Amino acid sequence: MRLATIATARGPRLHVRARSGYVDAGEAAGDERLSSLQHVLAAGEPALDALRPLAEQDGREIGPADFAAAVPAPPRILCLGLNYSEHALEGGRAVPTWPDAFVRGSDSVLAPYADLVKPALTSKFDYEAELGIVIGAGGRYIRAEKALDAIAGFVVVNDASCRDWQRAASQWTAGKNFTGSMPIGPEVVTTDEVDVSDLAISSTLNGTVMQSARTSQMLVSVPAAVEFFSSFTHLAPGDVIATGTPGGVGFARTPPVWMEPGDVIEVTVEDIGTIRNRVVAEDGGPDDWRWRPAGSPGGGL
Repeated sequence: MRLATIATARGPRLHVRARSGYVDAGEAAGDERLSSLQHVLAAGEPALDALRPLAEQDGREIGPADFAAAVPAPPRILCLGLNYSEHALEGGRAVPTWPDAFVRGSDSVLAPYADLVKPALTSKFDYEAELGIVIGAGGRYIRAEKALDAIAGFVVVNDASCRDWQRAASQWTAGKNFTGSMPIGPEVVTTDEVDVSDLAISSTLNGTVMQSARTSQMLVSVPAAVEFFSSFTHLAPGDVIATGTPGGVGFARTPPVWMEPGDVIEVTVEDIGTIRNRVVAEDGGPDDWRWRPAGSPGGGL
């Protein structure tokens, strides 16, 4: 199945991609609880089984502007950094022998076709094409060979990063958590529909391919990522794991390539989909803000 959260007059509602268009899950199944992706993920297989027949119906066409973030309010976004050797090397780092992990907040998610706001406090806004894992049953101490049992599906992610903020200190949290900086979507594609072990992944900026790799090149595979994160935390329904980006990011190019207002950035994962965002300038950012890393507009603190 392919599940999309659609913005409606009644708020964001879960839809199933049908034989044609999309079907409102709560309405069609006669159970309003099924209008929430979070409820479906928490309820597990019985809820998913209730939705599967809807894929055989005829629905309504949905325009790009009506797609909400595929996972509207993930409890957590657990992220892998440096998970492709080429990306580690292009940044001047050794290929890691231990997963490099960080966390994003839920307010950093963005709809898959919404305007991507370049924060006023950065001049180094970068793209990162990634495969996202959406946790279903979840759990603790999940062995890699059982990982698919804990996963609900997969999404496309752009882990857009403010590099000046990311590199101003030894920790990455600030540069990875600007509000609305992680487009996610367009659909949650369930595990029975796609095998993610060897899919093409790419980013395209203004029509030029910037990143191109395959998920089989990840240092920590999807099953291993679930196993790793469940080592120290209980993975919960709706958690998202961002699995890292391949080489070709903007900061590592000569000269560097940054996303600027007017640009269009696309991220594609084969068999899962494409997200597309127009970059716009932040409206109303303060001119006299104290916290500006060196290299950002007015920075140097």
